[in-house]
Amino acid sequence: MKRSLMISLLLVTCIGVSSHILAQRQAVSGTEVTGTFHYNFKGKAKGSYNEILIQALGHNKLKVEMALTYPYRVNGEWSANVGEAHGEAVIDGDTAIFTPDDLDNSTEENKKCKITLNFSRPGTLVVTTENNMECGFGLNVSADGTYQKVSGAKPKFGQNQ
Repeated sequence: MKRSLMISLLLVTCIGVSSHILAQRQAVSGTEVTGTFHYNFKGKAKGSYNEILIQALGHNKLKVEMALTYPYRVNGEWSANVGEAHGEAVIDGDTAIFTPDDLDNSTEENKKCKITLNFSRPGTLVVTTENNMECGFGLNVSADGTYQKVSGAKPKFGQNQ
């Protein structure tokens, strides 16, 4: 009886620890994070996408550039609101925190726009934004979504600016 109780306790402990480990990977490689990622719109806006360029710089830093869009129709014609952001992110494990360079971030209190980049599995980037309205993007433009890696080549920054 004691033995089966000990085995049960050990199994429960192992399951609990393994689920925590699976929730966040220890680290991602520079190769995994470097490249071009797209969020492809669905439905009527199919063919449009948001693009994020990322390059590992070393020392837990990433260079990031975002070219974002919000496609919509006006009188039957396609139009779009756009937004962009660039700067450096700090990565810890599989998650990087990015605050665009062109915002007033002179003090910690001013860092209202916070973009989280989670490399959930190889080839997939999940982006969530806190205070999207403070990021300086166009009307209805957001970086949020699940992006797929479309290229592992070193990105060419500055082409969207």
